[in-house]
Amino acid sequence: MKDIKVGILDQSIVRHGANAREALLETIETVKLAEDLGYNRFWVSEHHNSPSIAGSAPEVLMVKLADETKHIKIGSGGIMLPNHSAFKMAENFRMLEALFPGRIEMGMGRAPGGDRISAMLLNPSNTFKEEDYLKQIDHLQHFFRDTAATESGRIYAIPQAESIPAQWILSSSGGSAKIAAEKGLGLAIAKFINGNVPPEIVKIYRDNFQPSESLQEPKVLLSSFVMCGETPQIAANMRKYMDYTLVQFEKGNFGKRPPFKEVEQYEFSAYEQQRLEANSNRIISGTQDQVKAELEELAETYDVDELVITTMSYDKQLRLKSFQLIAEAMNLQPQFT
Repeated sequence: MKDIKVGILDQSIVRHGANAREALLETIETVKLAEDLGYNRFWVSEHHNSPSIAGSAPEVLMVKLADETKHIKIGSGGIMLPNHSAFKMAENFRMLEALFPGRIEMGMGRAPGGDRISAMLLNPSNTFKEEDYLKQIDHLQHFFRDTAATESGRIYAIPQAESIPAQWILSSSGGSAKIAAEKGLGLAIAKFINGNVPPEIVKIYRDNFQPSESLQEPKVLLSSFVMCGETPQIAANMRKYMDYTLVQFEKGNFGKRPPFKEVEQYEFSAYEQQRLEANSNRIISGTQDQVKAELEELAETYDVDELVITTMSYDKQLRLKSFQLIAEAMNLQPQFT
């Protein structure tokens, strides 16, 4: 079995009894732990109009995370590009790259990161059309390389930086895989969003990949919800909390979750049981040996060299312990440069 790099996607979840500041401080604590444990990258997400998720502005949070660490790659997982001006995102990520050269990654997608109302408020010009999203990606390349211009002259995304952030297209479908391939960018498969995304998506990407100034060879990572417990019961508890959370999200309930005692006693309806089964491929859970085996199988099935895990938990210490157990199981080693 080849060595598999592992990264973390952190969504800054506001758990019961906590507030947004505490969730963000936990994200900072987690990135420090991730670097110490040998995780390869640490991404933060963009969500809007969801009181249970504090992560709304990854490009702002990334400044703090990069400043608190030395080596780990810091990225967005992702910037929902149609919500923003491509020019302003180019300036934001150039600023990050100038401050932390070689460590910044820009994962980007076209989902709203919430509901359409909040998406329209973020960008009243948002058309939700694929062709506009593709134009934004192209414009980014020009802004990052100082080749943007109008009849009035060159347009520079400031500050100018000697290097360009690594760019990834987030995908849960074959369509975005083709976009990543045609643009010559990395592909980040969001299996935690679409548990049934087929392995063929990687072949589509690799077969259609066109080398670019950003990337000469195809690069693929895959993300999944992962929970690892010291005992089967702890793992089962964490899994039930995750199952409950996803069911609530599907109902449009994005408020804070109740205490685990309530979730523990919760009985899923017949319909909800069907949804648990439908969501099962989005989640890996169990003890160390179980999780290790499933992660290795996942990497082999999808032919990827890196996995990115995201973990929700009703208890902070159980969540941090999960990352420690996974690092041990996957034999991660701290990177020093």
